[in-house]
Amino acid sequence: MEQLSQAALQKLARDLKDLQANAIDGVKVLLNEDNLADLQAEYEGPAGTPFEGGLFRMRLAIGTEFPSAPPKGYFLTKIFHPNVSASGEICVNVLKRDWKPDLGLRHVLTVIRCLLIEPNAESALNEEAGKLLLEGFEEFAKKARLMTSIHARPKPSVLTAAGGANAVNADGTAASADGKPAGAAASAAASGSAAAGAKPKAAAKLADKKKSLKRL
Repeated sequence: MEQLSQAALQKLARDLKDLQANAIDGVKVLLNEDNLADLQAEYEGPAGTPFEGGLFRMRLAIGTEFPSAPPKGYFLTKIFHPNVSASGEICVNVLKRDWKPDLGLRHVLTVIRCLLIEPNAESALNEEAGKLLLEGFEEFAKKARLMTSIHARPKPSVLTAAGGANAVNADGTAASADGKPAGAAASAAASGSAAAGAKPKAAAKLADKKKSLKRL
């Protein structure tokens, strides 16, 4: 855990308060209360881009020299992007030569979102992505969409017995404790009751048949 200075902690607190009061569209900040220097965010893939429909986790590692030195940014979700290396490192000027101590987290998170909308092939960390983008956007977009569909799709929630009475199935029907539609559960219960009632009658008939056979 990085030991941040009092000035750094105060700046982080101000920035996080600002982000809570005015969230960035398509960005959800995930705060690690045990380590403020480890800040994460979830990015929704912007509409109209090859990343649309994806959910991308990103991490800002804030060093001891912050805010004099910029944080380091990494995508934790695999993404095909010219400005993101295979290891997830993000190449953007605001995290390097354009950094200024008075810049806040909002500016950094916003610039990274802009990278998802407008990739920059001129400063590529991923050479394949940069080359495809320079040769033609559609070829780059095709692979970026494929990678998004494989690595960045939000996982659907799976209902279990813990779902409770208010749980809803994928088709919109109410779910019972076993995850089945309430109507199906009721039908199954009714069938079970009917079957249970039929068992004593069948047993009585069998006993009568045995008595009749003994008389013969």
